[in-house]
Amino acid sequence: MENALKSALAKQTDVFRALIKDYCQLESVAAQNRMMRETADWVENLLKDTGFDTHQLELDGAPNYVYGEMKGRSDFILLFYNHYDVQPEDPVDLWKSPPFELTERDGKLFARGIADNKAELIARVCAIKALLATYGELPITIKWIIEGEEEIGSPHFDTMTKTFGDLFTSDGALWEGGGFTEKGQGYQSLGFRGLLYIELTIKILKRDAHSSLASYFPSAAWRLVKALSCLRNDEGKVLIPGFYDDVLEPTEAQKQALRTLVDADLEENIKKMYGVKAFIDKASGYELEKKVFEPTANIAGFLTGYTEEGPKTILPAQAMAKMDFRLVPNQNPDDIMDNLRTYLEEQGFNDVKIKMNEAAEAIVTPVDNPFVQKVGRVCANFTGMESLIIPLEPASLLLLEAFKKNLKILGLSTVGNPIYYGSGAHSPNEHIRITDIVKAIEFNAYLLEQLA
Repeated sequence: MENALKSALAKQTDVFRALIKDYCQLESVAAQNRMMRETADWVENLLKDTGFDTHQLELDGAPNYVYGEMKGRSDFILLFYNHYDVQPEDPVDLWKSPPFELTERDGKLFARGIADNKAELIARVCAIKALLATYGELPITIKWIIEGEEEIGSPHFDTMTKTFGDLFTSDGALWEGGGFTEKGQGYQSLGFRGLLYIELTIKILKRDAHSSLASYFPSAAWRLVKALSCLRNDEGKVLIPGFYDDVLEPTEAQKQALRTLVDADLEENIKKMYGVKAFIDKASGYELEKKVFEPTANIAGFLTGYTEEGPKTILPAQAMAKMDFRLVPNQNPDDIMDNLRTYLEEQGFNDVKIKMNEAAEAIVTPVDNPFVQKVGRVCANFTGMESLIIPLEPASLLLLEAFKKNLKILGLSTVGNPIYYGSGAHSPNEHIRITDIVKAIEFNAYLLEQLA
């Protein structure tokens, strides 16, 4: 890296702080439609001030997408993806500082959305500013799509890519990414699990009754508990017929990649962070890493009756539960939904209503994809260490299905976001470490240079 570029990058730390402060003040909570237009305008102006040609893509019922493009000196075209929306700040009483007021303490910067996903956008912008200040142009052409609905499942992304698909022709795509490992290694994350998110409801009485009448009336709460209990056994196996029929074993290349991810120190740190003595099945090492290729059935929420402080003796009239199924490659969420309906009916639970909220297939980029290999070499050269491959992330990124089916684009995630395993995305006191900022900006600049 040239001295002139190093000097330009050194000046971007202060720029990052100023920009992230303003960005995090925007309460862009998609679930509550808060400040979405103001945030889209702010993001567009940021790209425009940086030198991008920009416009906002409008769809009925959706926050505006921000599109930007800047020509570079080489023929290589890179597509960046980011999102400007954030999760709700609740529960507010667990925050040690105002959620939308950037606060520094203990060597960290705290704010809602800073880790997921606002810091990455600013780190990318700062890298681009440094490159432009040094060379007057970018080494490659960058296209950028920034949405405002990722935290609610990107419900309009499919329509957006079908409507504006011609904009996104590219030679490689980078999804939102993470930070370097605690050992300083880079990585390529090649896929995300699929998702089936459902809501189950049952209503038995017209209204809540006094709990003394539990001798006479059926309980919606117990009824729903019983329905849920037939979906999974005590060992964690999902009992829906056909649930595992299409599950694929990881390939040999994926298995080898999983073996290189084993990190005993990180396992201990994560257990300590969540206050558990062991993972499920006491798994560790390779067996723990391989669990990402096992689908799950999780109760995300359960609501019935009286849940406030103190007693209230009632028999609930209705009950509701939310569930998410994390799906692995080759599983189809629509098929699983159909099998679930049929299974509950066969078990006698015709009175339980099921609503699908979100659904997407798992999307995975092959390990031997040329772009994967190229980014891997960039990471290795930057860090001086072997780059890791994460074949499948345990989380879901629903927009990737539209990327693959509508745009024929397979991308990846890599380092360049100044976050770490303890950043607490979606949680109170979400934060980044100040020491990670410089490295994230430098890597983004180095990556763009090397892709040329």
